[in-house]
Amino acid sequence: MKIYVTRHGQTDYNKKELMQGRIDIPLNETGMEQARATKAKLGDIKFDAVYASPLTRAIQTASIIGDIDPSDIIKDDRIIEADFGKYDAVNYYKVGLPMTAYWAFPEFFPAPSGVEKVKDMVARTRSFLTDLEKKDYENVLVVCHGGIIRPIRGYFENVKRGYIWRPRPKNCEIFVYESKNGTHRLVQDII
Repeated sequence: MKIYVTRHGQTDYNKKELMQGRIDIPLNETGMEQARATKAKLGDIKFDAVYASPLTRAIQTASIIGDIDPSDIIKDDRIIEADFGKYDAVNYYKVGLPMTAYWAFPEFFPAPSGVEKVKDMVARTRSFLTDLEKKDYENVLVVCHGGIIRPIRGYFENVKRGYIWRPRPKNCEIFVYESKNGTHRLVQDII
């Protein structure tokens, strides 16, 4: 099975450098163009299934890249963006030291009160991915978010701590993984 994991296209909150977490923001025109450009890079690949976070920006991206109607996308709460609590809609550079430290170096700094912990993100993505790997797909698309891609990458790249935090995934960057008999490998990074 090849699993294509991508972050949604740009939103106005991305452009304004605002934490968006679980706020349901649609793609802007740049985001739609990013998704169309990514679809063009993939060519005529057909996905056996397309999964997305239930947030609009992920669903729109999945519909464009997967070339399917939004109603045919399988939405899964386990790949929704991290919960940023009171930091939603706050500029990246004005969230304060505890959130800045945590989001930059979660291996050293704890999540501020009300913000989802990395261990919880790792647990929910692991649950999603182990269920996904039981399916009989040849090619599958998974569209989610910058924060939650980090534990997804950690799972597929067998990182002991469970996540790959840096570098931050770009909008519509695709990580292509091969999953075979319980082993995984990164096949391609499409930027």
